[in-house]
Amino acid sequence: MDYKKTLLMPKTKFKMRGGLPMKEPKMQEQWDQEHIYEQSLKVNEGKPTFILHDGPPYANGNIHIGHAENKVLKDIINRFKSMSGYQTYYVPGWDTHGLPIEQQLAKKGIDRKKMSVADLREKCKEYALGQVEQQKKQFKRLGVRGDWEHPYLTLHKAFEAEQIKVFGEMAKNGYIYKDKKTVYWSPSSESALAEAEIEYKDVKSYSIYVTFHVTDGKGVLNNDEEVIIWTTTPWTMPSNLAIAVNPKFEYSVVQVEDRKFVVASELVETLTKTFEWNEPKVLRTVNGKALEHVVCRHPFYDRPSLMILGDHVTLDAGTGCVHTAPGFGADDFYVGKKYGLDILCPVDDHGCMTDEAPGFEGLFYEKTNEPVIEKLKQVGALLKVGTFTHSYPHDWRTKKPVIWRATEQWFASIKAFRDDILSAIHEVHWIPSWGDVRMTNMIKDREDWCISRQRAWGVPIPVFYGEDGEAIITDQTIQHVADLFREHGSNVWFKWDVKDLLPEGFTSEHSPNGIFKKETDIMDVWFDSGSSHQGVLTTREGLRRPADLYLEGSDQYRGWFNSSLATSVAVTGHAPYKQVLSHGFTLDGKGLKMSKSVGNVIDPMKVMQQYGADIIRLWVASVDYQADARVSNEILGQVAEVYRKIRNTVRFMLGNLNDFTVDKIVSTQDMPELEQYMLVKLNHFIDTCLNNYNDYQFLNVYKALQNYCSLDLSAFYMDIAKDALYVQPKDSLVRRSAQTVLYKTVVAMTKLLSPIIPHTAEEIWQHIPDALNASKYVQLTDMPEKEPIVDAEALEKKWTALLAVRDDVFKSLEKARDAKQIGKSLEASVTLYAKPETAFLKNIEDLDKLLIVSQVLVKDCEGAPESADQYDRLAVLVSVAEGQKCERCWAVLPSVGEDPEHPTLCAHCAETVQHDYPGVSLD
Repeated sequence: MDYKKTLLMPKTKFKMRGGLPMKEPKMQEQWDQEHIYEQSLKVNEGKPTFILHDGPPYANGNIHIGHAENKVLKDIINRFKSMSGYQTYYVPGWDTHGLPIEQQLAKKGIDRKKMSVADLREKCKEYALGQVEQQKKQFKRLGVRGDWEHPYLTLHKAFEAEQIKVFGEMAKNGYIYKDKKTVYWSPSSESALAEAEIEYKDVKSYSIYVTFHVTDGKGVLNNDEEVIIWTTTPWTMPSNLAIAVNPKFEYSVVQVEDRKFVVASELVETLTKTFEWNEPKVLRTVNGKALEHVVCRHPFYDRPSLMILGDHVTLDAGTGCVHTAPGFGADDFYVGKKYGLDILCPVDDHGCMTDEAPGFEGLFYEKTNEPVIEKLKQVGALLKVGTFTHSYPHDWRTKKPVIWRATEQWFASIKAFRDDILSAIHEVHWIPSWGDVRMTNMIKDREDWCISRQRAWGVPIPVFYGEDGEAIITDQTIQHVADLFREHGSNVWFKWDVKDLLPEGFTSEHSPNGIFKKETDIMDVWFDSGSSHQGVLTTREGLRRPADLYLEGSDQYRGWFNSSLATSVAVTGHAPYKQVLSHGFTLDGKGLKMSKSVGNVIDPMKVMQQYGADIIRLWVASVDYQADARVSNEILGQVAEVYRKIRNTVRFMLGNLNDFTVDKIVSTQDMPELEQYMLVKLNHFIDTCLNNYNDYQFLNVYKALQNYCSLDLSAFYMDIAKDALYVQPKDSLVRRSAQTVLYKTVVAMTKLLSPIIPHTAEEIWQHIPDALNASKYVQLTDMPEKEPIVDAEALEKKWTALLAVRDDVFKSLEKARDAKQIGKSLEASVTLYAKPETAFLKNIEDLDKLLIVSQVLVKDCEGAPESADQYDRLAVLVSVAEGQKCERCWAVLPSVGEDPEHPTLCAHCAETVQHDYPGVSLD
């Protein structure tokens, strides 16, 4: 007879293979057509809002795996918050100004010098918009939900207008000023740079020691003595105007043969070795302070070099006497101003020497090193030359060295409201907590922010100049320019005459003849994106300032987190965010930085073609993203295997719900204890996931999902429940109870999976009985809630002990299997010799099902034979089960064959077949 017809085997259309690369784009197309983002807002209408403000990626090139990690993290949070009852707005943004776009045009053969600035800017805009569309498609392919039809771009007219208002408000508060200072200057970019645009790399530099003859010793030094300086930038020697010494140090006059040198006393021994001096003699010592105003002669120019005092002089290296060129270096600049020195800077925008450096005109600054060294040799001022490797600042875009250069620039004075920024930092919840300290350290010693750039593609600095050269920034001019930009865009600044940019009839005491000029510099792009709290949060419907969360890479502590904080505090007195969450960088599988030349780059678009977006998303959840995250093809393969196990677990549940509907749900109190216990475990699973989602600990959610599927379901309940699901009568209490557990489990799990793998979650949702009656999309439902269960604590305690017994029994079964006593566990009969703490076993029904054996006897421990396996809680004796194997349930039982009509079935199965399948042909 064919008894398979009487078994209730799993049936489902939910496929074993995900087929995500094919399914996901179709789902996303459907979501777009049905405006799923707008629907998510509507279902939570009237509820509290949650605002994660998007830090704008730069609109240049395809997205990389770091972009994918960032956007997926944001999407996981937004989806969870939406399903937790928050109206969750998400407006994606792009940073669309800046030098890289100008450089891309140059690579395409566009010569900016052969067109007007306005025309170049139009080309830049066209390129940027194309890049935005390209990246938008790629971000959407990741399954990121948001207002993609209305993103914010820093080139949008309304955004630029709001940025102008931020600038104007900061100027009104006295925070904006123009001055000549030394700033980072990038010859490769032909522009000033801010600290946030600097990265450091090791370089090999010259190291030279140079002598300066004393010409006026002021009674402290003699005119036959020489001061030794050390520098790693020979090219700055033509700019030397002074020698700085520390007023707290002692200096020695050292005679070496027929020459007398002045150096710091503590460095005499070190310098003796450096110069290989033979029997140097210290003639006398002087206090550093006494050297102030001593005059030396420049080594190769007929001009003085003044000895000045500076606390920046250290004994870490060199001679204790510091070469000072006020036009090149922050310390040099400030100490030079103190002494009224000229700010000599004989290097032009391109990095070439000017005629203020006679003998070196036209040379690129780096190419000036050798000629300067040669000149020093000729005049006998070079004591020693060598090279050494050290860390040096580079332009983060061009990857080429930068210099300190004194130029006139526009600055935002951080010092003027630094205390307010520091106070605002402590009002923010930083995740990780060290973010507070990191941001504080970046602000506490910061003086100012150079916000001007000498380029074309950006928001112009809205400043006019009077006939007397005075800068004009008024409420009237700022509002007028903002209005013009809102209507026409910022390109009018470069297209229109000055008079057309000023309010009609505008007059100023600085221009009695009504003639004005306009600033030609643009703003730092960090000022652009740093103004997004004003340009987006205060202008978009549903958004607000402060946002609930800013989430970006840890490099943004010096970037977007920083510039946003500064501009927001400047105009509102508060931070633009309540929480800041940072993530690390993406590395290859060996922990190395990704590089195209090395060939270890993971392209998210290729990954999605092979595996699908949900695998990338599951990988993001699987890593400790607050640190650097490793990713490789091997790692993604491992994640895909975890996905497969989750999918198969879900498939088992769906397959066993093929004849189930919600009207068949069994109330918890009517269920067998095993099913009640599984609902207690489900409560723990829900609780763990919700708590970790709330804490942004997605790795813990991932682990909880993995453990719940593998341990609680696959390795435990599903194994036990097969008898109830396959063998027991269709409408029996035990079967419907098991189905109720599976139903509640798959519904809860699908909701908890939805923020991480939304495509798969929606596919599951389509196959859950009656789920579509609740909502077409699981992402539009609420997160699951725990179900109150009577005596849950006592129940869990009892079943924890029972599972410990089960583990012991499994050990004994494995021993019997190794000894060839049994094959499968259903061939076994088990006798449990209970100790007092496990006496409750006598009252447990269906122990054979729990232990997956055919027969179980429970006896007192006193009667345990020596052959029984001894454990802490009980003794276990495994023997071969008596009877025959039932063809239907596979248990070995003495009752097999008792029913002559079904000689291969046990009594229970024979009764089930006769009662529940009377009309089924078994032929």
